Amino acid sequence: MSDAYLASPVPIGLAHRGGWPTDPSGRVRTDLENTALAFEHAVRLGYRYLETDARATADGVLLAFHDPVLDRVTDRTGTVAELPYAQVARARVGGSEPIPLLEDLLGSLPEARFNIDVKADFAVEPLRRVLRRTNAWHRVCVGSFSQARLERVRRTFDRPVALSSGPVDVLRLRAASLVPLLLPLARRDVSCVQVPLRHRGFPLVSRDLVAAAHRLGLQVHVWTVNDPALMERLLDVGVDGIVTDDVAALRRVLADRGLWPASPTSFPQ
Repeated sequence: MSDAYLASPVPIGLAHRGGWPTDPSGRVRTDLENTALAFEHAVRLGYRYLETDARATADGVLLAFHDPVLDRVTDRTGTVAELPYAQVARARVGGSEPIPLLEDLLGSLPEARFNIDVKADFAVEPLRRVLRRTNAWHRVCVGSFSQARLERVRRTFDRPVALSSGPVDVLRLRAASLVPLLLPLARRDVSCVQVPLRHRGFPLVSRDLVAAAHRLGLQVHVWTVNDPALMERLLDVGVDGIVTDDVAALRRVLADRGLWPASPTSFPQ
């Protein structure tokens, strides 16, 4: 496990899939997720933590892309894992923006830290190769909705990276927040806990959960929060990070509290 990723003042803002950028007319674009334009916009606002997804094409090219298929956000159709990159490269998000390679994002934004949700087992090995080529081990945090996939990351990667808790880990921590005697069963070999407000209607985020995570030395990041009033309440509860699409709104909330910009400390050499 690497501690360099979170060597930064808290709370931190994470731009979800790059967040919502604005076009030259100032109009907010909600249809340009995971594009270079979105990530660059967030960085210009002062964000240094960017959330994205990792999927691989049939020939093992790693993309910053969320869905298993192109259909929802691009002008083309098809399953990403079944298509060669030459075909996927012709797709345009929002009708105008290419799907970026994760390697290109890591290279073009060298001061940014990336929270990477690995969306398929097939993407784990390509991600390892990308991190090796870019030497970006220290500035990524890898997460997944699959506990087994996170274990695959642990087995596969050459170097330690920051990891977020898997779903089983989160449920154990939630149980420990209700019954403190269960705290020894909660996982400690991760860097942070990244959770939604609720899971299947069951509330996950509470002062008790945050306190339990902090006793284990773990940060708590909550996703995906676009309501400024809710951002305020979560900060009052003591969360360490908020993942948002509305990057302008979270920036205002943090600035009003004197917490912006919250640039990371320099990366260790």
